This record gives sequence, C-alpha cells and structure tokens, in this order.
Amino acid sequence: MKKKALGPVFIYDDQEIQYKFNENHPFNQDRLLMTVDLLRKSNMLPERALRHPRSATDAELMRVHTPAYIEAVKALSSPEPDEIWVREATRFGLDTDDTPYFSGMHDITAKVVGGSITAAELVMSGAAPHALHLGGGLHHALQSKGAGFCVYNDASAAIAHVKEKYGAKVLYVDTDVHHGDGVQWSFYTDPQVCTLSIHETGKFLFPGTGAVNERGDGEAFGTNINIPVEPYTEDESWLECFGEVLTETIARFKPDLIISQHGCDAHAFDPLAHVHCSMHVFKAMPELIHSLAHQWCEGRWVALGGGGYDIWRVVPRAWSLLWLVMSEQQAFLQQLEAEPQLALPQAWLNAWQGKSPVQLPDTWLDPVDTWAPIPRRQAIVEKNRQTKELALMYLK
Repeated sequence: MKKKALGPVFIYDDQEIQYKFNENHPFNQDRLLMTVDLLRKSNMLPERALRHPRSATDAELMRVHTPAYIEAVKALSSPEPDEIWVREATRFGLDTDDTPYFSGMHDITAKVVGGSITAAELVMSGAAPHALHLGGGLHHALQSKGAGFCVYNDASAAIAHVKEKYGAKVLYVDTDVHHGDGVQWSFYTDPQVCTLSIHETGKFLFPGTGAVNERGDGEAFGTNINIPVEPYTEDESWLECFGEVLTETIARFKPDLIISQHGCDAHAFDPLAHVHCSMHVFKAMPELIHSLAHQWCEGRWVALGGGGYDIWRVVPRAWSLLWLVMSEQQAFLQQLEAEPQLALPQAWLNAWQGKSPVQLPDTWLDPVDTWAPIPRRQAIVEKNRQTKELALMYLK
C-alpha cells in the first residue's frame, strides 16, 4: 500500500546556523533564524511540516567529492588542526577569505548535505509532494575543492542520491545571482541531469563561469543551460529570460524531479552583486517552478536555499515567500496580489529591528515605484534577449 503523502515539508534544525566561517564573514546563517521566525509570526509554518535533517554518510559525500578532499575537510575541522593539514588547506581551497576552514566544519556541513538528501528522499519516495531545505544550496563546492562559501555540495549530493536510488532524471534550476558552477561541473557529461542557471554574467562576478557556450559534453551536450544576464537587470527582463528558457527546457527534458536553488542575492539591496531585482521575482520564480513541477513531474519539487547577503531586508522575506508558494497558502498569496504593500507582522519587526543595523522593510513586497530608474534600461533588456536566444539554441 502506497504511503499517504504529507503536505509540503520544511527541513530545518537550529544547529544549521553553526555553518559559520567567522564573525565577520558575509555568509551569516542568522538569516535562517529570521526566516523561520517570520514564518512563525505569520502563522505560516505549522509544526507538522517540520522535519530535522540527518547527517550525510561518507558514502553519500563520496558520490560527488573525492576521498582525499573529505579527509582534508575532516582534518581541518579539528579545533587545532595538525600543521601538515594546515599546509594542505590551500590545495583544497580551504584557506581563502571566502572559504576558510573552521572548527566542526565536517560535521555541520555533512548535516547540511544530509538535509538536502532527506528533502529529496521524502519527495521521491512519495512521502511529501514538495520539500524545502533553506540550509542547503551550497552550489560552488567542487569535487576536490571548497569555494565561494561552500565546503560540501549538498545540491550535487541530493541529485546523485536520487539518480542512484531511483534512476531519476533531474532538472536542477539555479536562481542564485552567482553561477551554479559546482553543480554544473558535477554533471557536465551526464545526460540524466539537466542544469539551468540564471545569474549575473561572469564577466563581472564570481565565479567567472556560466557563459552560454557551456552546454555540456558528449551525450550531455544541450543539457547544460546558462543565462548570464547583464548588471542592473530588473524584474521584467530577469523573469522574461528565466520564464522562457525554463519553460522550454522542461518541455524538452521531461524530468522526474526538479531541484531548485534559491539564492536571493539578485535583489537590488544585495551587497555582493549588481543585479537590480525586487522582491517580486522571489515570488514569481517559485510560482513558475511550482506550476511546471505539477505539469511535468507529478509535482515532485525540492527547493534549497543559497546565497543572500542582505540578511535583514531581503533574505527573510524572499525565503518566506518561497515557502508560502510551495505550501500553497493561496489565501495569503491572493491577498498579496490585491495588496502589494501588505504589511509584515509587527511582532517580527519588533523582534529584529533592534538587532538590525538598517531600517527593516515593513511590507512583504518592495515599493518599486519609488526606486530610481536604471540608466540604459532598454540596452540591458535587449542584451539579455540576445543572451536568452543563444541559451535556447541547443536545448536537448
């Protein structure tokens, strides 16, 4: 007898905030606490939806990372690593300002990976239609190297898990403003995995990859799609590119599962990039993914967190909207359509304003009509359209 499906599930554990490099690092997991608190104060996160992540096993990590790299991560996780491993840290990308080794690194990152595998397992087993793991989305980690604030690549590990256990075709959709390079290279020659990344062009932004001519190799040519948009791209152009390419890609590829990464650093307030989107895109993108999941893969959808470095004004709202779409809280979403300046809960503002170095927004969506117009808007739109057409050329 088939297990009765739960509603959408929310994978979370307060321990995930321990994924922390140092006090001054921009990757600040307090954003998880703020997001969960916003959802709870909005009465939008029932306890029955919560599931705890488990730790990934070494065998699960070795599907996407080399044994030597895992050994190095473990050794550098000691409060006082041996000098031989400190000297080796450079070789494994774990001594940079972006991704410095830290005490307890292996255990907490293995839990992040396990959380994303748990999400994928719940969906693929039929126990839940959708699953969200905001602690995940560490998409820059490579097979033998940490990079871009990422130690292990939980997205790649979750994809590898469902491929091995279920033989599933997976569409990976990356909406972070930085190119999803680690996942792309993990499956660059694998025709069972299609990766689609929309991001600011690598001409100006880390990691410098993600050009439209990175299309996959061998049998996988045409299953790797990149949409590198121009700096100062705004909502309408971003969504035009994303919507057309994703809709066409999924119709061609016909996946069994969508795994999406929801870095929210394409927002205009984000300090580490140059794209100029508003909160509207962080509602519209999950709405499209949700609709396409039901159209093409029986609703199977796993969503992960990712980047987002304005932890006060952007991340809690963006990630809360993702959950509200995923959990089909239609009454609220319809109210938001009718009232774009719908207020955030006063209790949440009261709880966090005293801790915030900036004035918190008091509405769910941004008042974009008050924002200064972007110069060269039409030129940016036209360049993005050219890029979109190139991205569509060789879909498989």
